[in-house]
Amino acid sequence: MNIWVRIKQLSIKQLLQLAFLFARKPLYIQPTIRATKETMKLCDAKFGRAHHKSNRSNAFRHALWNYLICRNILKIAKNSQKALIWAEKVTKTYEKVTNNNILDEVMDLHNNEIGRKVFFEQKSLKLTEIDRFLEEKLQKAIKIVQIEDINNAEGQLVYILEKW
Repeated sequence: MNIWVRIKQLSIKQLLQLAFLFARKPLYIQPTIRATKETMKLCDAKFGRAHHKSNRSNAFRHALWNYLICRNILKIAKNSQKALIWAEKVTKTYEKVTNNNILDEVMDLHNNEIGRKVFFEQKSLKLTEIDRFLEEKLQKAIKIVQIEDINNAEGQLVYILEKW
């Protein structure tokens, strides 16, 4: 999905929430957008349109997105903790403004956290290496049908729909 198309779908209130977040860290705007575009490009090539559904490829996308945001912000912030905090703020705000159903939101937030944990443990992975690493995690992803299922998925990617 084109990032600008998604932004155009947001309400004024939602746009203001995002604008306020980015206004506080203007140097982080471009690296965050670059991470988003890189994520979408890789996932479009790898999964086609499937990663826009609540399936395994979506789990991969959310983890990759968070990893890449952290990696890109680290170049500017020079501090891993700041990069992790920024990625969490951006992706939580994104989930808040997109108004997904609660299970989708919980799934996305969980997979976002997985991406940040991978970054925390392995900051220097190249794109091909993080792709391979997340692909391995994807093979062990856990299907959830209710929010409580997240409790049994510590360290694992999660998804809702079987269909790719």
